[in-house]
Amino acid sequence: MTRRSTTLHASSAFTPDALSVGARHLEVGGEWVASFAITGFPREVHPGWLSPLLTYPGRLDVSVHVEPIDPATAASRLKKRLAKLESGRRHTAEHGRLHDPHVEAATEDAYELSARVARGEGKLFRVGLYLTIHAHSERSLADEVAALRSLCASLLLDAKHTTYRSLQGWVSTLPMGLDLIGMRRTFDTSALAAAYPFTSPDLPAPDPTSVAAPSGVLYGYNVGSQGLVHWDRFGEGMHNHNSVILGRSGAGKSYLVKLELLRNLYRGIEIAVVDPEDEYARLAAAVGGTYVHLGGDAVRLNPFDLPVHTRADGRRTAPKDALVRRSLFLHTVIAVLIGREPDAAERAALDRGIAATYQSVGITADPRTWTRPSPILRTLRDILTAAGSAGDTAAGELAARLHSYVDGAFKQLFDGPTTTTPEGHLVVFSLRDLPDELKSIGTLLTLDTVWRRVSNPAIRRPRLVVVDEAWLLMRDQAGAEFLYRMAKASRKHWAGLTVATQDTADVLGSDLGKAVVANAATQILLRQASQAIDEITRTFDLSAGERQFLLSADRGQGLLSAGTQRVAFQSIASPTEHYLVTSNPAELAEYAEHTHTADGDQPYVDLGLVEADDEQIDLDAA
Repeated sequence: MTRRSTTLHASSAFTPDALSVGARHLEVGGEWVASFAITGFPREVHPGWLSPLLTYPGRLDVSVHVEPIDPATAASRLKKRLAKLESGRRHTAEHGRLHDPHVEAATEDAYELSARVARGEGKLFRVGLYLTIHAHSERSLADEVAALRSLCASLLLDAKHTTYRSLQGWVSTLPMGLDLIGMRRTFDTSALAAAYPFTSPDLPAPDPTSVAAPSGVLYGYNVGSQGLVHWDRFGEGMHNHNSVILGRSGAGKSYLVKLELLRNLYRGIEIAVVDPEDEYARLAAAVGGTYVHLGGDAVRLNPFDLPVHTRADGRRTAPKDALVRRSLFLHTVIAVLIGREPDAAERAALDRGIAATYQSVGITADPRTWTRPSPILRTLRDILTAAGSAGDTAAGELAARLHSYVDGAFKQLFDGPTTTTPEGHLVVFSLRDLPDELKSIGTLLTLDTVWRRVSNPAIRRPRLVVVDEAWLLMRDQAGAEFLYRMAKASRKHWAGLTVATQDTADVLGSDLGKAVVANAATQILLRQASQAIDEITRTFDLSAGERQFLLSADRGQGLLSAGTQRVAFQSIASPTEHYLVTSNPAELAEYAEHTHTADGDQPYVDLGLVEADDEQIDLDAA
């Protein structure tokens, strides 16, 4: 008795409180439903041709009932059908009448179908297709019915109301396997297979059996299905955590980057941003981030600093090849400063100069000397000048090219030791006040500073590094190589690199730029200019529909590509998020009228710089 009562109690949870039956609708509890039977089908279909029904924005139940026909019965029915069609054709010909094109097409299809069945290439099935639309009121039901019938008409489907059989139509669409309508058509194997929606406009869930909330970041809503688009760059199965965002000016690129950044902060991910236009200042202030204003007074990053860091127990460690790695990095720095790759003689002179520069302050291959104060660019310039005076022409040429960065107009970034080494959950490096001639080197030094912390083996947590307007760095060969190495190595340190740019030609116009894109498991394309769409199409292997979508996309609309999965989405933000991430001048002026703020300068916080390596040296023990 107890078992029976438990069963009844469980089944009552699926039973509506009331059921009212009308001629063309039902009232099921508090809902109004109407059912349809599909009586007419298109002559030719493509795979997934029923997908528009599944992506209908309202609540729609689609039920497909399939009953196989045994081969003997199928052959008999096809024979009778062919005999009937041939008899009609001959009767028409004997009386000199014009042939009916519908009869001619049906005869050809019947012959082709019977041949496939006879050869065992397919079978016949009886298929019933039924639809039930839901609404909250009678008026809204009428609107939903009109919209559904229009959608069916666009698919060449003839949808008929189950008049006076509304209850049977509703039951036929319930997951009970009951077909109480019995309005079926004959399908062959290929037509039936094409009816099943094996493709979906939504991204697949990492675990389809899980009932947990989607992980990752909300990017917006799906343009095709109106569902939500969640994506987790740090999820299991991802080859790397990198992302590339390409879009023309005004397409919403920075808006999307800031929105993703803010939502990743909710998840506890540490983020560093290279900001060329001061677009992240309000966001950093709102979330308590650190704002570093390169180009400001007494804000310097010394490229000669060795990667020495202090562990939690107070010991200082460094990679075994820290001095060699720093010397190689300085070759990259000098190449960006002089605007080209040094030739063989200049590289040799530079290598000797770098070694002499470190030795001049007592830093040698002995790890015990690595904690001493680092030299600065002026020291290297003076050593190269002395070598040039001694007859080394290449050293003299390099010294002359470095003059403006030591004593000239661009010395503020290098005129002394490092003054700011920030930390925090969000660190923004602003490059707006740097001269154009220093933006590339400023970006490079900023990335080096960020990479030291990211690759610190003593700190293990997910991180993101955002490089906005990456074309500033990609236009230099040395800078592009550094960004490429960072994209390749970030996965090993539980970090992801986000590269965002509006100058697609600079990124895709070089092999290194294409390699950076290829090493991004997440790729987002926003609206593209017609001049760049051909290169985008070739690089990302876009279909004609995707190409047209990117040419006509509205602001904030884009195509998210993750491996073999692609989804078109529209980014969305709450009013508070919109206030923090918008860069619309009109909106910012309006906000300024209603907001009174104090001094907008952001504080600087000091922290030691680090660089990664698997083998560390305990400098105190050394």
